[in-house]
Amino acid sequence: MRRSILQFVHNLGLIELFIFFFILINIITFTLYARDKRKATQGKGHINERTLLFFTLFCGGIGALFGICFLRHKTKKRKFKFALAIGLLIVTVALAHVVHAVTIGQTVHLTEVTLHHEQWPEDLDGYRIAFMTDFHVITDEAMADIVTKLNEQNINLLLLGGDFSMRRAHYQGTLREIAQTKTTDGIFGVDGNHDRYAALFAAMEHYGITPLDNESVQIQPGFSLAGVQDLWNRNPDIAAATAEIPPDDFILLLTHNPDVVMAQSTADVHFVLAGHTHAGQITLFGWPFYLLLRTISDYGTEFSYGLTTLDNGTQMFVSSGVGVYYSWPRIFARPEVVIVTMHHTAD
Repeated sequence: MRRSILQFVHNLGLIELFIFFFILINIITFTLYARDKRKATQGKGHINERTLLFFTLFCGGIGALFGICFLRHKTKKRKFKFALAIGLLIVTVALAHVVHAVTIGQTVHLTEVTLHHEQWPEDLDGYRIAFMTDFHVITDEAMADIVTKLNEQNINLLLLGGDFSMRRAHYQGTLREIAQTKTTDGIFGVDGNHDRYAALFAAMEHYGITPLDNESVQIQPGFSLAGVQDLWNRNPDIAAATAEIPPDDFILLLTHNPDVVMAQSTADVHFVLAGHTHAGQITLFGWPFYLLLRTISDYGTEFSYGLTTLDNGTQMFVSSGVGVYYSWPRIFARPEVVIVTMHHTAD
């Protein structure tokens, strides 16, 4: 039953379902006020006031507004005026989230991050690293638009955090577009929990993208990149991935799931890039309440989004990602490509 309901929501679309519900509930609310007004005028009693108040507060504020102000009904009762004010506030908040989802929530943002570190090589000062993750069902056209923007940013290195749509080989088109990104030092990626890694890695290599499978590569003298397997589906091993890195190198760790930094030591790692959480994807003005269920991360909202410093001093940036999980909209969790500009800081 639950699967059938979720499939219905997926097919219809959550925003479309809400708009249908919103229109219906306000029609019902206005109809109840009109019927109650008619009953009162004809001396045939009233509809239970609790029913009217419930619909007023339950996203029926606009219907209640027409019922109270235009039908001139319940205008002398303070509790209805108070309920109307609260109901309209609830409607305003709901509509603000819908408007965000169909406008800004669909526009990919280039998020600029500046990172200073004493281990970063001085001769690589100003080095720019782009990071994209959680592509899912992003269209080829949308991916091509992102690549066009990236090619105007003088990117040195592009990193991919996994989670492509494997359905009907959709990931092939996504990778094909990504491969058009111009970099000086290549494109590297890891797998996510929605990926079939063998097929994904083969496609990456076909398009000239290097997969990292609990392994590392020295990008430039003094700068090495390590990538680990997905935490949910495979066996990430930070120690193995960083074992062959020269001891004085700056180490950037690429992982899909940020929780891996709590399960394994990052003592030798200087910076981590991760995704997976979508910044909550459906949030309340940016508050990722869904993550409180701990079904996405064992640490709730701790790694929901942005730059954080771990207890050992390692810094980590968790990206909201560029795509959406099938038909679920992004609400105050705007899709992004992260661009990190690296700078050397003196001891």
